[in-house]
Amino acid sequence: MRSPRRRAREFALQGLYEWQMTGAKAAEIGHHLAELEGYGAADEAFLKAELSGVIGEAEGLQALLEPHADRKWAEVSPVEKAILLIGAWEIAHAPELPYRVSINEAIELAKRFGGTDGHKYVNGILDRVAAAVRPEEVAAGRTAERKPRQASKGRAAAPSRGKAQA
Repeated sequence: MRSPRRRAREFALQGLYEWQMTGAKAAEIGHHLAELEGYGAADEAFLKAELSGVIGEAEGLQALLEPHADRKWAEVSPVEKAILLIGAWEIAHAPELPYRVSINEAIELAKRFGGTDGHKYVNGILDRVAAAVRPEEVAAGRTAERKPRQASKGRAAAPSRGKAQA
């Protein structure tokens, strides 16, 4: 079962696709989305904030994403553009969400709705965006990942049980 926030992101993806194809305003798109099945199970406040935030900040988000992409923005599929915009908006404008949550949610959207291996593309770009926008949080996460491995380096090797010790 998908969480209300995940459902909100799925509806935001649909809304951003509509926006790219028609240029409709966020309020109009919101009305269209509200008519879809399953809308009531989504976190409506989160959806509205995300949809209006991404549309309102689209140029800035595109400028944030482009330096990290390996192709021109015009060559990225509309679905992956929408997913990247959602992830970038969350990383840049929703500091209460850990960046890893935003990236993982974008990866799940890409796996479900994007092209083959689109999730890898989304992951790579958003990871670099997170490092640029939230360098302290990313560095802290990377340091925490290394600590358990470093602690095990200082331990002496356990004696083998197969032969008697001299």
